[in-house]
Amino acid sequence: MGKKAIETVFFGNYFLGVLAIALSLETSFQLALPFNSLSWYAALFSAVTVYYTYAYRQAGPLMAPVNPRTEWYRQNAQRIRGSQAFLSVLLLGSLLILFYRNIDRIGLIAPEAWIIIGLAVFAAVAYYGKLPFFNLRQFTLTKPLTIGFCWAVAVSIMPLVVLEVEKGETEIPRLLTGWLFLKNWMFCSVNAVLFDVKDYADDSNRQLKTFVVKYGIRFTISSIIIPMITLGTVSFIIFATYRSFSLFQILINLIPFVLTFYIALNITQKKRSILYYLVLIDGMLLVKAACGILGAVLKQSV
Repeated sequence: MGKKAIETVFFGNYFLGVLAIALSLETSFQLALPFNSLSWYAALFSAVTVYYTYAYRQAGPLMAPVNPRTEWYRQNAQRIRGSQAFLSVLLLGSLLILFYRNIDRIGLIAPEAWIIIGLAVFAAVAYYGKLPFFNLRQFTLTKPLTIGFCWAVAVSIMPLVVLEVEKGETEIPRLLTGWLFLKNWMFCSVNAVLFDVKDYADDSNRQLKTFVVKYGIRFTISSIIIPMITLGTVSFIIFATYRSFSLFQILINLIPFVLTFYIALNITQKKRSILYYLVLIDGMLLVKAACGILGAVLKQSV
């Protein structure tokens, strides 16, 4: 794949849409549930891509190039507008299909599910400062936790809600669902903090109140990222023991934790391009999904 194609996939946030589908599939595999419809996966891909691209689509020709990503958006402004329009239509069409086909089962959605989804939508809107009274990006703690929470809802809760609407009553293991939700929340939050380490210089100049800007890179890595990874690893081992996972399954599921730990320790060793970090850090989410799916397949085959 050429450099231009790679830039399109990652700078255009299409890879994030793929990640959302991969993590959603991981949820289905690990809970041993049927897959969602193509309409849902199309809606999920479109929503994630459009949402993340929104932050950069206003990088007009008068803006000074801050980094290769904003420069790429400047050079491809027309293509991005077309992509956003197409994906917005795809999102709307997919949601309408889901609604039309399952209108008689919308009432199956539990009140607590509506509350969680509502909180995620509120957090996503507040993160971009679209609420005049609240901007989550201005709070140190909430920035990565907001990103992690929205991702966890999108890939751990929403697929189950949509599945219940599409298939009717579905037996969903609540304990495992809750643990998967917390694991995804933690993992995606760590991923967001790692990006803050990469963006330290830009965030400091823009006075964004990230962990790294407020406490420094070394403190963030040693006192926030590594403890979160360690806590996630320990909690997984405890849960895997409770669920009687085989040693091979445990080792497979530990791969993304180990790789993320390694990245955290070495992220400041050498200056890399933003594209490198997009591939490396976001790629950990794809590794996590692949390992989770493989571990679930092995468990089912035993």
